[in-house]
Amino acid sequence: MKSTNLVQLPYREGLGYFGNKASSLNWLLKKGFPIPASWIVPAGALRQLAGGELREQEAFLSSLEGLLDPARRYAVRSSATLEDGPNASYAGQFQSVLDVPGGKDLLEALKQVWMGAAGPGIETYQNSHHLLAHGMEMNALIQEMVQPRFSGVAFSINPLTGLDEIVVEAVEGSGEALVQDGRTPWRWVRKWGSYLEEPADAPLDPNLIDAVCQGTAAIASAAGKPIDLEWVYDGESLFWVQMRDVTARDIPVYSNHISREVFPGLIKPLIWSVNVPLVNGAWVRLLTEMIGPNEIQPEDLSKSFLNRAYFNMGTIGRIMELMGFPRESLELLMGLEIEGAEKPSFKPGPKTFRLLPRMAWFALSKLGFGRRANRHARSARRQYQETLTLDLTGLSEEGILAHIEEHFQIVQETAYFNIVTPLMAQLFNLLLDRRLEKLGLDPRETDLSIENQEFDPYRHLQDLYQLYQGLSMDDRQSLEQQGAAALEELQDAGAFRAGLAAFLARFGHLSDSGNDFSRVPWREKPELVLEMIRHHNWPERDGVRVGFSDLEISPFQRWRLAPTYRRAVRFQNLREGIGTAYTLGYGLFREAFLELGSRFQKRGLVDAVEDIMYLSRDEIEEIITTVREPTPQAQLVWERKAELERSGEILPPPMIIGDTPILPSEDESDLLKGTPTSRGSFTGPARIVMGLDDMGRVRPGDVLVVPYSDVSWTPLFAKAGAVVSEAGGILSHSSIIAREYGIPAVVAVPGACRLKEGTSLTVDGNNGQVWIGPGSVESQKS
Repeated sequence: MKSTNLVQLPYREGLGYFGNKASSLNWLLKKGFPIPASWIVPAGALRQLAGGELREQEAFLSSLEGLLDPARRYAVRSSATLEDGPNASYAGQFQSVLDVPGGKDLLEALKQVWMGAAGPGIETYQNSHHLLAHGMEMNALIQEMVQPRFSGVAFSINPLTGLDEIVVEAVEGSGEALVQDGRTPWRWVRKWGSYLEEPADAPLDPNLIDAVCQGTAAIASAAGKPIDLEWVYDGESLFWVQMRDVTARDIPVYSNHISREVFPGLIKPLIWSVNVPLVNGAWVRLLTEMIGPNEIQPEDLSKSFLNRAYFNMGTIGRIMELMGFPRESLELLMGLEIEGAEKPSFKPGPKTFRLLPRMAWFALSKLGFGRRANRHARSARRQYQETLTLDLTGLSEEGILAHIEEHFQIVQETAYFNIVTPLMAQLFNLLLDRRLEKLGLDPRETDLSIENQEFDPYRHLQDLYQLYQGLSMDDRQSLEQQGAAALEELQDAGAFRAGLAAFLARFGHLSDSGNDFSRVPWREKPELVLEMIRHHNWPERDGVRVGFSDLEISPFQRWRLAPTYRRAVRFQNLREGIGTAYTLGYGLFREAFLELGSRFQKRGLVDAVEDIMYLSRDEIEEIITTVREPTPQAQLVWERKAELERSGEILPPPMIIGDTPILPSEDESDLLKGTPTSRGSFTGPARIVMGLDDMGRVRPGDVLVVPYSDVSWTPLFAKAGAVVSEAGGILSHSSIIAREYGIPAVVAVPGACRLKEGTSLTVDGNNGQVWIGPGSVESQKS
């Protein structure tokens, strides 16, 4: 055997492919990251050694002279061509032999590695994962044995959530305890330079964990992708001993940080079914103008949980990547108020600059946008005022549906302007602020709204308050006792009556929520407006704010500032005008759907007119267009009302991972907590398995509850619906196999094996929770 058959790292890729494990170590070494001294025994040479020919073995031992130190210890590991692949890890399936003396003992260790490729569990593993059995070659790695004081794993992103945080797990001694021995590791989660999670009793030097985190971030940055690493520390130096890709990035993560501002509160089914295509459709149109054709659909942007709106941060992350911004910066939009030296920023990347021609064209297309927005606002308000006077009672149900669709198209155009105009107004405000700061002025003391009060209802309410104060004491007492009904009887209230009528004509479309047309608008309850007039104290604003004419600047500075100021004021007024038009048009869906609700009530389909708000638009259309006699919807409406009531009693989480959140229980004594290591949620009966002797009791859909798991337990995972383990970490065998099978897993759950056999368990692999239900159940995947 020639000495060239023993390949020392680093090697030229042209020498061949020796498996993912060897390839990743070679890359690390070439990039300057420390690894133990390593050599590869290629598959062909390994095959000859395993054949037992004495001549070949002697030649191999001869080739080691001058390369390996007989006084040192070595680790002999597999590096199969299919190992650590994107579809299967083969975790624990192949052999590793540690602490091997240099010399003849290496031959026996290499034979074990070779024979591991034909182990009895390999075929079972490949069959259960639908993998091809052919095409695999077994190479071997020989590495100088680092005598481990501590070992562990590190992920450059959270593999369960895809969030930008480094996860580190560590044990004392060899890292084999993490994968094979079922030990529960110490765990750290670091985000943007701050630790979100760290153990209280770990004997590791914090500087070591800092070094692991910093090295992980540096390696991921050099690789340009998320990675997971295995590391070892000998008391003096940190070495990297394995690297793999983190492939599970398309993880649904939803946040209500933005949505609770723009669409707060509980959302009825009809409101949701109109809003998603209406508003999200307008956003998709704008994004397509900016980044070009894409596959984003309106329903991809948001989802309803607990009857509340959540934005899909995964989709928004993809949009940011398409625009050239770092994916991790989307977490700033999720409201994560974590400070740290490594906090990301919205810095454009190379993709952004490649989009510059398209963005320039997009900017050019917005020249004259203010004039177009103004024309649309005036035209839309006229159309909506005409719609307000439309007699819907003369239309058939099909005619009302056609009217809703036609109105939808007009309002969606207004929704587009209602998105772009505020964005441009914000841009021009920022430009004005910068100009004011250069003049030594505080932008916060400058009030653009002083210049225009046309669209501010509270300014007009203040005028009505002054008219109300001018009424006689008797007239005010009549209004207080009888409400709006007394207006017609008051002899000296003409000015106030006219002012209130004008106010309702201008602002009567407003309600508690401009995004929820099920809310009663002001024009339908003038009593509310009277209450606001009677009881409002109209306090002065805090601080002194000045308009443009009051700025203390020179005439030349005023002349230079005037164009920027006028443009900012113009777009602020446009924003208010477009917003008013949108709220007016959007609110008109209420009249059309309530008319259908009245028809449905008369037909016995619902109990009350307002019940139509608990049906979706598609359900309403199906009722009207079906050739069959429609089924009464009273039971469905009742169930949805009850669901909204229950949702209202639950504090919504700011972030939801996965498409099926687990609802919190009021009794936390029914909750076990651990470390989430495989995503998803599942409900099924607990099956307590203490060893392979219990295999016969495991049925499809059981929740596998184990003290830990070994590689020999892999066949059990093919039947299980979820896994709960008393021990383990993110790279324990339970965790790896659960991820490969796509079933939820929660590990490091104390006392799990003391649960009663058959007890209903809901395993939340997204948040590391196991909910204990009453009695025994059949399995149910969610």
